[in-house]
Amino acid sequence: MTDLTETSAVLQRIRETVAARVLGQEEVIDQILAAFIARGHVLLEGVPGTAKTLMVRVLAAALDVRFGRVQFTPDLMPSDIAGVSVYQESSRAFEFRPGPIFTDLLLADEINRAPAKTQSALLEAMQERQVTVDGVTHSLGDIFSVFATQNPVEYEGTYPLPEAQLDRFLVNVRVNYPARSAELAMLANYSDGFDAERAETFMPAPVVTREEVLQLRSFAENVNVTPEVREYITDIVRATREDASLTLGASPRAAVALFRISRAAALVAGRDFATPDDVKQHSLPVLRHRVLLAPELQVEGRSTDDVINAVLARVPAPK
Repeated sequence: MTDLTETSAVLQRIRETVAARVLGQEEVIDQILAAFIARGHVLLEGVPGTAKTLMVRVLAAALDVRFGRVQFTPDLMPSDIAGVSVYQESSRAFEFRPGPIFTDLLLADEINRAPAKTQSALLEAMQERQVTVDGVTHSLGDIFSVFATQNPVEYEGTYPLPEAQLDRFLVNVRVNYPARSAELAMLANYSDGFDAERAETFMPAPVVTREEVLQLRSFAENVNVTPEVREYITDIVRATREDASLTLGASPRAAVALFRISRAAALVAGRDFATPDDVKQHSLPVLRHRVLLAPELQVEGRSTDDVINAVLARVPAPK
């Protein structure tokens, strides 16, 4: 890839590859692809059966990156994720046996079913892309990203993610039910042999190489964000701190996250410059998990999305 036209063509192939297997979720696919290109981690929220796991598996295959999956459960221990040092009698030394976190794209399935101690095992990995076990630090590589899932309606037997953990996710993406036409198309696919439980029926051939993945991330970092758009990002984030509907507004890290995802979203859209619309379209997934709604509004049935949309409506966008 040497120019914007070639980069756009590659990204379009990735989008089409995933969208051909996960129907009716084009907006979600664009969001998670932009987050991955922006070197971010993704929290996917949706009821069971909305193809969250399938989407991540197909994306990993299309990108030709190593894929790992951990099913989070109440009895999962940090060592089950990071790995453990085992004493070897033959060498009379401890040997590190890496856990499933040593991959490129890690799917943390139902992350809120594990206690906080286990969830915290991901903190260093998500922030530093490294893991420290028994005082020894092990690198996870430049491509490493976490895609976590959680069910937004089932709370029994779950542990809410701490604010510090939530803040490590670049975006919180809601996966809703697809349109009727998409569900009909799914049934047609199953009639033709597609089966989400049999990888051989849906796993695609790689669309890019690992080297090209790194190039895509490098190109995203060179997307132009004008001073006016940077001011718009800052004004949105600061407005959340001044809103009486929120007991906790967005932090400076949220502004950086919105800046990063706007650059990547522009590249996914085929542009080398970010627009106010890029910022506006990604404000919900970037901010909804970084702000806290006032308790009295929760009782009234309001949501953080309602407040963020109100903020976006009153903060003027540059022309």
